[in-house]
Amino acid sequence: MSLIPADNALAALAALFVIAAAGFLMEKTRIGALLTGAVWAILFAIIASNLGLIPHDSPGYDFVFDYFMPLLIPLFLMKADLKKIFFETGRMTLAFLLATLGTVVGAVVAFSLIDIGPNQAAAAGTFTATYIGGSVNYAALVDLTGLRVEDPSFVSAATAVDNLFSGVFLAMLAVLPGLHWVAKRFVPRDHSRVDDVVEEDAGEGKATAATLVYAASFALIVLVLGDMLTGLVVAQFGEDAGIWRYAIITVLALIPATAFPKTMASLHGGYEIGIGLSFVFFAAIAAGANVMGLVQSAPVLIALIGILLTVHAVITFGLGSILKFSLPELITASNAAILGATTAPALAAAKGWKDLVTPGVLVGVFGYAIGTLIATAVYQLWPS
Repeated sequence: MSLIPADNALAALAALFVIAAAGFLMEKTRIGALLTGAVWAILFAIIASNLGLIPHDSPGYDFVFDYFMPLLIPLFLMKADLKKIFFETGRMTLAFLLATLGTVVGAVVAFSLIDIGPNQAAAAGTFTATYIGGSVNYAALVDLTGLRVEDPSFVSAATAVDNLFSGVFLAMLAVLPGLHWVAKRFVPRDHSRVDDVVEEDAGEGKATAATLVYAASFALIVLVLGDMLTGLVVAQFGEDAGIWRYAIITVLALIPATAFPKTMASLHGGYEIGIGLSFVFFAAIAAGANVMGLVQSAPVLIALIGILLTVHAVITFGLGSILKFSLPELITASNAAILGATTAPALAAAKGWKDLVTPGVLVGVFGYAIGTLIATAVYQLWPS
């Protein structure tokens, strides 16, 4: 039970917006600026849900995941001219493959150290899937391994652990750039390129009521067309083809952004809408973290995922530093692997890494494409 009932979707959604607004306010204070608005939104949502002020789950959150989450992609990509950012995408692909390696090694180490019984191989494959791709890959492995039918209580606990660590890990990634002793170990590179991707032209960058409507209309049209095309692909090739939803939405957003960059540059305000909705999205993710319930019911899973993500981080950032990747590139790649194609560009945008927004989406979609394949291999090859 919570102060805001779970079935009051509008009140739950309003709470997420209030938390997002609090995040924006906190980053304007001297102490709050030590973190970021995104981190504060995550922390406030975790605290509020575990104090019983807001529910851990609600149809209002489902609305955020179903509509706001995919809407972030066209909002962030409407000014993403691929001709200008292709090289950065190439670097991000290499960084993402490094993050993928970190996830696979992390899964092998974690599930080799801790034995959970007959679900060992299935759990190793399932968490490999979600920490390379995302919820789509997670659901695919839960079905493929039979976990959903054979042990639904385990699936419930695993999902809760995933929600908790998603919020915590995202907060840790957001904090890293502010830690000087960490940042100095990476090659500095400017990712705030003011002359491309999402920056407004100096003399005409002000949003108006009309440009806000234009930008929102573009994003919604892309989302509708993307879902229509995804439906056709699924009808032709089966449910598994639904994994291409975000890839299709991304392509539909990038085509006009690349073909008509000057026209798309006039759609002022879309980027700002995306930033605001991304804070709401972060809060919705963090609200699902039931800390007390997890401590009581899933301590082994907490230890497993803690080890997995620790190994992932050590490999991603340790080897990444040696290979001369910048800290923002590695954070975005790790974010795309652990949390997916929507949080990666959202955090990059919130941090001002504007030339990593589109690459963050693209490598996240790449993760959706390869996550199930790699996770299935982990599951099939796991010693019985």
